Amino acid sequence: MDARWYRLWGVLLLVLLLVLWQVSALCCVSSTNWPPVTEILKAIVTGLGSGELAQVFGSTLWRMAAGFAIGSAAGVLLGVVMASFPVANAALRSLVELLRPIPMPAIVPPLILLLGIDDAMKVFAVSFACFFPVLVNTMAGVRAVDPIALDVARTFQVGRLRTLAMVVLPASLPFILAGLRTSLALALIVSVVAEMIAGSQGIGYYIMTMQYAMRPSDMYAAIFLLAALGYGLNLALLAIERRLLHWWQRSGD
Repeated sequence: MDARWYRLWGVLLLVLLLVLWQVSALCCVSSTNWPPVTEILKAIVTGLGSGELAQVFGSTLWRMAAGFAIGSAAGVLLGVVMASFPVANAALRSLVELLRPIPMPAIVPPLILLLGIDDAMKVFAVSFACFFPVLVNTMAGVRAVDPIALDVARTFQVGRLRTLAMVVLPASLPFILAGLRTSLALALIVSVVAEMIAGSQGIGYYIMTMQYAMRPSDMYAAIFLLAALGYGLNLALLAIERRLLHWWQRSGD
C-alpha cells in the first residue's frame, strides 16, 4: 500500500477520535472540565487572534531552542572525544552512566537552588536532557565508521582533524541525527515541565494557570497546539534528515 494511504488512515483515525470526543462531551459527559472540541477550537482561534498563545509559545520555543542547541553541540563534541580517545572514555564513562538515568524532575529542585527560577535554569534543564541521547548516538556512530574508510584516509596521509571532518562525522551523521530527533522531543517536554514546576511564563505556566482558573477550553487549546508543534518540529527535522542523508535513504531502500 502506498505511504499516502497510510497517512490518510492516520488522519481518519485522528478525526474519528475528535468526533468521539465531541459526541461524548455533548451527550455522555456532563462536566465543564470536558469541553466539546468545537469550544477548544474556538479557544485556539481566540488565543491566536489575541496574540496571547503566540506570546507564550514563543517564550517556550526560544528557551527550548537554546537548550537544544547547547546540549546537542556538547553531546556531539564529547561523543566524538569519548569514542575516539580511550583515555577520555575511561575517565568520563562512569560519570556519564551515573548522571544519565536521573529523571529530569529530580534535578529541577537543585537547579532552582543554584540558578533560581529564571531562564538560565530552564535552558540548563533542557540542555541536560538533550545532551545524553546525542552523546550516546554520536559515540555509537563514531565507533561504527567503516575501518576501511579510516585506513584509506591514513594511506593518503590525511590529517586527524581532516579525517574527523571528512570521514568520521559524515559517516556518523545517521546516528547523530537519530539522537537529535530523540532530543528534540525531550527538549519540548522538559521545557514545558520546567515551566510547570517553576515558571512565570511560557506554555507550561499557561496550562497550569488555565487549570487553576477553571478554564478547561483554554487549557486544552494549549495542549492541542503543543501536540501540533511537536509534530511539526519532528516533520521539519525529518525533512532536514532526508536532505542530508539522501545517500543513506537510498541505501536503505
